[in-house]
Order: sequence, then structure tokens, then C-alpha cells
Amino acid sequence: MKTFHLTIARVGEQLYSGEAQSVNLPGVEGVFTVLAGHEPFVSGLAAGTARVKDASGKEQSFPVSSGGIAEVSKNQATVLV
Repeated sequence: MKTFHLTIARVGEQLYSGEAQSVNLPGVEGVFTVLAGHEPFVSGLAAGTARVKDASGKEQSFPVSSGGIAEVSKNQATVLV
């Protein structure tokens, strides 16, 4: 499966950085999934959970607080929680 570079961070701490198959995020208008080759966009985040499937298929979860932001561009995603 194709992958993209994903970074999940909060102030002063990097929670995840590496290749991922997908990430599900709680957007302000509903949950959305980012995959490799996704169109560029920016979205605000609602409180919830980021669910990452890494390059090997292992799943990890990270808490997301309201007011976070996600940016997708050039086969990479940056999520500030």
C-alpha cells in the first residue's frame, strides 16, 4: 500500500513522525481520512481521536483537542493537536 509522511505534534512535543498508510481525523465538519496522494487542503479539528495506520499496518491512536489543525500537501500531512 502507498504511504505518505505524517507528523502529529502538540506544543513542545512530537507524538508521531513517519510513514503512514492512513490517518483518520476528527474535523470540525466530521471525521475524514487522509491517504497517500490526497489533494492539498487545510482543516480545523474538533476534539476526538487521531487514528493512524503506519507503514507496517500497525494502528495507533492520539488524543486531539478542539482547536487543532491539519494540513495536507505534497504527499505529507501535518497535524497540530
